Amino acid sequence: MSWDQARRWRRSTPGRVVFTNGVFDLVHPGHVDLLLGARRLGDALVVGLNTDASVRRLKGPARPVRTEQERAYVLAALAMVDAVVLFDQDTPLELIRALAPDVLVKGGDYTEATIVGAPEVRARGGDVVVIPLTPGQSTTSIIEKLRG
Repeated sequence: MSWDQARRWRRSTPGRVVFTNGVFDLVHPGHVDLLLGARRLGDALVVGLNTDASVRRLKGPARPVRTEQERAYVLAALAMVDAVVLFDQDTPLELIRALAPDVLVKGGDYTEATIVGAPEVRARGGDVVVIPLTPGQSTTSIIEKLRG
């Protein structure tokens, strides 16, 4: 969905809206655990998804493995995800400001102090939640294992 569609969706969505973001390349059980945990914190979950261009800038030319369309399709098919919005910036700050979520969620490889958008969400009275990582789950380790 476009940013304009996401803004309209946000205005028309009752209850607590939860936001998380990431690359979500090669979706694995750790991603699913994060998304399930995030969804339990509110009434609707929106996922900010890095575009292919932003992933290449952040992770190098060999990533992502899956295109942004493929990654968005997989995420949108998950029952706990209510909306997927692509963002081309290196951080989701502009998208967080545009959507004004009630809850901002990241995985346990972050602390509240390192979560982009945490001050903005807190300033509006929202919550910032860190969900523990699922041990042994990472896209990088999957890619390394496949490379042998």
